[in-house]
Amino acid sequence: MSSESRVVVAVSGASGVEYARRLIEILGDRADVITTKDAATVIEIETGLTTEEFAAGARSAYSDDNLAAAPASGSARFGAVVVVPCSGTTLAKIAAGIADNLVTRAAAVAMKENRKLILVPRETPVGAIALENMLKLARLGVIILPASPGFYGQPKRIADLVDFVVARILDHLGIEHSIGVRWSGPE
Repeated sequence: MSSESRVVVAVSGASGVEYARRLIEILGDRADVITTKDAATVIEIETGLTTEEFAAGARSAYSDDNLAAAPASGSARFGAVVVVPCSGTTLAKIAAGIADNLVTRAAAVAMKENRKLILVPRETPVGAIALENMLKLARLGVIILPASPGFYGQPKRIADLVDFVVARILDHLGIEHSIGVRWSGPE
């Protein structure tokens, strides 16, 4: 596996960890997972899993207080960082250049090394400060990919809605997949 095909999947404390779980499942050993303390709580509430069970199948898993972990360094080889879900606090820290935990440090490394950074905010409604932070980051080349599933595929299960968002993440990572429904125009 090339180092460019490795993806850091960073999970913050926002609701919506199922998006991260599905992405980790699809990436398998191409994923290096970081979970924040708040994410651990949300993972348990929303999935009933421990962080270890949640990251099962990934190449490696780190807690956000491990600033000596590989994703904290520009010399570590990975192709992209996906923060999913991305809390408002994490978004604000990344926009302000605050790299005080492994999630925000990995995001800072991705930006300084010109690697792909995808943020998947799940908060709603979105206030002016968050919108300004998103605009600032988008202008710096960060992909802002809100967890907003489409309904044109006539989803039948929650998993269909999750796959819609994860498919968009995979598209932006340049990873071939067959999940989700693609728009082909009206019949």
